[in-house]
Amino acid sequence: MAITAQQVKELRELTDCGIMDCKKALTECDGDIEKAKDWLREKGMAKAEKKSGRAAAEGVVASNIAADGKKGCIVEVNIETDFAAKTEKFIKFVDAISAQVMSTDAEDIDAFLKTEINGRDVDTFRKEAIADIGENISIRRFAKYQITGSGAVASYIHAGGRVGVLVEIVTDNDAVVATEDFKQFAKDIGMQIAASNPTWVSKDVVPADAIERETEIIRNKALAEGKPEKIVTERIIPGQIKNFYSINCLMQQEFVKSENGESVEAYIADTAKKLGCEICIAQFTRFGMGEGLEKKEDDFAAEVMKQAGL
Repeated sequence: MAITAQQVKELRELTDCGIMDCKKALTECDGDIEKAKDWLREKGMAKAEKKSGRAAAEGVVASNIAADGKKGCIVEVNIETDFAAKTEKFIKFVDAISAQVMSTDAEDIDAFLKTEINGRDVDTFRKEAIADIGENISIRRFAKYQITGSGAVASYIHAGGRVGVLVEIVTDNDAVVATEDFKQFAKDIGMQIAASNPTWVSKDVVPADAIERETEIIRNKALAEGKPEKIVTERIIPGQIKNFYSINCLMQQEFVKSENGESVEAYIADTAKKLGCEICIAQFTRFGMGEGLEKKEDDFAAEVMKQAGL
């Protein structure tokens, strides 16, 4: 099949590989991006272990947490320019949207846009904001957690909304949730997820097909390098699967604030012992602002003139 320049560009942005390598990978894999990524890794060409997408749009990731900590949300709202993203009008719009997410039962964007806010639906509210601010606005995605037992929903927003994390933490003693130690713990876990971008909570919940796929990649690459089958099976695959867990699983990651290589799992155990309770990370969501969106190339001088009405 014919490989397009857009396909090559997308694969290059995801892998940091050369143009010709990306084109060859796509040709070998009939244009399938995911298979092409695996092909590049098997050939040892991919420079990045994983890239969910580069920041390619402006806007913000914001959070909203209920006063009792039992409910919370994060939402990504995009706008055309960084200049507009910092304006008071846009910030107020985002605040209204996050409050609306908290107050409705909508589970996806399509349903959310139909909910009513101040006497009109959210989509109309969005279009009014577009007319007022003068730039296109998109309510891209949201996540919402609510805890019914002991524990709390917490959030962490990094770099003024470039990355946002929502995490559900379960305990067997609700009294600890109000302590400063627990609040610092929740912030640390959010910071860990923001910085290290895990895919799963722990290795125990990694789907079997993900392990099979990773094993196949490791095997094919090692055999292509001339490694003996016995060494590949007994040493290389187990070692690299362990490394796969340490990259992709929150509990198995090295804790970002550790000075001695302590894992997140060990940090959680230490905190639980200190607080005298059980602690479990039930789930988390991480949004990187603009992931996977194509960024508009702007003329800065023209943008200043536009904002000044010239």
